[in-house]
Amino acid sequence: MVEIPFIWYGSLLLPIIVGLLGLGSSRGKLIAALSAITLLIPLGIIMTSWIIYSPEEPVADSIKIDLTGYKIGYFSLVVDGLSLPVLVGISLVTGIVAVYSLKYMTTRIAEMEEQGEKVPGLGAYFFLYNLFAIAMMGMALSTNLIEFYLFLEISLIASFLLIAYYGYGDRRKISLLYFIWTHVAGALFIAGVLYYGIKAGSFDILRIQNGSLIYVPMASAIIGEAAKIAAAAILVGLFIKMAVFGVHMWLPYAHAEAPTPVSALLSPNLIGIAGYALARFGIILFPDILQKIKYDLMILAIVTIVYGGLVALRQNDFKRLLAYSSVSQMGYLLLGISTLTAFGIGGAMLHYLTHAIGKAVLFMVAGVFITELHGLRDIRRMSGLAKYYPFTAAAALLGFMHLVGIPPTMGLWSELLITIGLVKAVPLNSVDHVLLVATSLIVAYGVSAAYAFITMKRIFYGKPMEGANHEIQDGFKQTVVLLAVIGVIFFLTISLLISPLRQSVETLLLAGLG
Repeated sequence: MVEIPFIWYGSLLLPIIVGLLGLGSSRGKLIAALSAITLLIPLGIIMTSWIIYSPEEPVADSIKIDLTGYKIGYFSLVVDGLSLPVLVGISLVTGIVAVYSLKYMTTRIAEMEEQGEKVPGLGAYFFLYNLFAIAMMGMALSTNLIEFYLFLEISLIASFLLIAYYGYGDRRKISLLYFIWTHVAGALFIAGVLYYGIKAGSFDILRIQNGSLIYVPMASAIIGEAAKIAAAAILVGLFIKMAVFGVHMWLPYAHAEAPTPVSALLSPNLIGIAGYALARFGIILFPDILQKIKYDLMILAIVTIVYGGLVALRQNDFKRLLAYSSVSQMGYLLLGISTLTAFGIGGAMLHYLTHAIGKAVLFMVAGVFITELHGLRDIRRMSGLAKYYPFTAAAALLGFMHLVGIPPTMGLWSELLITIGLVKAVPLNSVDHVLLVATSLIVAYGVSAAYAFITMKRIFYGKPMEGANHEIQDGFKQTVVLLAVIGVIFFLTISLLISPLRQSVETLLLAGLG
């Protein structure tokens, strides 16, 4: 493991400094550029460590905050193979969307002011945006449950304010709905965490000792039967955050009505963090409990995939369709993790990055139409837009291909690994079992393909709609195309992610399941 002082703390502080400086500045282009550069620093650190060291080497900040005197443990920041796809996804998407935000939010703020509304300017937007982004990065880097929760709360407050200030529709009501649901999830999570940590005497999950990452023992070995109570609260809290079937109702409202650059972060990045937490914390603390309910979780995952996809098919609002698609995609994360296999968990973490890229591209595509076609979101009024927006159409196709798992996109690798994990986890010792697994996968993947390509056809093909402008390739649309192309590059260089991910997942399973 590589330990470097201030490497991660510095990367979290710099975007905040840029945001604070931007509060009193009217130079939107400069603030957007500096925000993008500082948010891409974690990705740069990872790529540099690959060149200097190796992809398998975890990178930790040597500065540790010692809170053992308060029986909290240590606050440390580290990225290993498990958190690598998550941090890459957050850094990449937030950095590129920061550039995209400039034109979009300039237009949105001007639109709100024309309607007579008082709204904070670009400086306040980028401050909250950067705060939201680094909070998600902090969660990916955390090694302590309290540390993770603090970053979680920062992300929820920042995203709530972004929706309340800049959202659409009845944005105050919707932001309050979002706030209540996500804080119910946070309250359940922290209740379970406190119950566990107070009894265990520490909230650490990972400890850095002698240059190695050491996992704590499972909760039942430390606190006995009380682990079941802690597990129930933590898992339900994470399921609400993931918006799995049954506790998903809040997501379509909040993500559809948030300003589109914020939707591009909320939908793929923030909700997926709960899946990462389930893998990072759940498998270590509650492996015995997860083992007992893994088939139930698999069923819940399949239902979530199919339900989210079918409801997405019924939507006429493009952003609302993408929001229900995110519900469906969270089912893939849950499915991979619930297999409790190296293939399944590794596939789920790769799918976090796949979904981050694909869904961010699609929300950005929606934002292009909202900005340039006078707020157009109704799919029934769209048709033949590939004629006017050929590059945007190509980017949208790649975005949908990420979600469906078609090469040359990363979705192929993540869904392949999840499928292998499911096959390994379910005993296929009878024809009935084989048919059940095969049918479940065919239906799940088929529904995803259906809403993706039917939507693609409805928006971009058919008789061209009237009133659309020919596409001009400025920096606004180039960011959409750039992110889509980067997803293809990851497809070709997948070994850089697979190798450290495999090593970390095997260590995780060995520590949790033995």
